[in-house]
Amino acid sequence: MGKLLIIVISMVLVDNYPLAQFLGICPFLGVSNDLDSAKGMGIAVTFVMALATIVTWPIQQLLDKFGIGYLQTVVFILVIAALVQFIEMFMKKNMPPLYKSLGIFLPLITTNCAVLGVCISNIDDGLNYIESIFQAVGAGIGFLFALIIMAGVRSKLQDQSRMPESFRGVPIVLTTAAIMSLAFMGFSGMFS
Repeated sequence: MGKLLIIVISMVLVDNYPLAQFLGICPFLGVSNDLDSAKGMGIAVTFVMALATIVTWPIQQLLDKFGIGYLQTVVFILVIAALVQFIEMFMKKNMPPLYKSLGIFLPLITTNCAVLGVCISNIDDGLNYIESIFQAVGAGIGFLFALIIMAGVRSKLQDQSRMPESFRGVPIVLTTAAIMSLAFMGFSGMFS
C-alpha cells in the first residue's frame, strides 16, 4: 500500500504532467480561465486517464503476446478516442452546462498527450496492472491540481491594468506557467 501511495504523490507533485513533464499543455492553458471549467476538465481527464489505463494495459499484454507491440501507439489512440467519445455523449446528455463550458476542449482530450503519455508510461515503467491504475489516477489528480492552481492564479490576473502592455494576455499566462513549473521542480528528487 505504501508503494501505491508513493506512486500517487509522485505523480501529483514530482512528475506532474503539465508542470514537470510538459504534457497536456493545450488544455492546461486553454481551460484554466475559470475554476469551474478547470475542475470539470481535470475530473474528465482524470477519469479518462484511469479508464484508458484500465483498458490499454491488458491490450498491451495481448499485443506483446502476439508479437505486435509496435502497434501500441495506434491502438492506444483508437481506444482513447472511443472512450472520450463515450464520455462526451454522456456529458452532453447528463451534464449540459459542463459540456458547454468545456466546449472544444472536451473532444481534444482524445489528442491530449498526457492521456496517451500515462498509458505508454505505465508500460515503459514496467508497472503491474494495479500500479498502472494508481499512476494514472495520480497523474489525473496532478493534472487537476495544476489546472486548479492555474485557474486561481489567472483569476487574480484578471485586472491587468497595472501590468505592462507587453505582458497582458498570453505572455503573462505563459510566464505564470513557467514560474509554476519552476516551483514544482522543487519537488524533484523527493522520490526515486
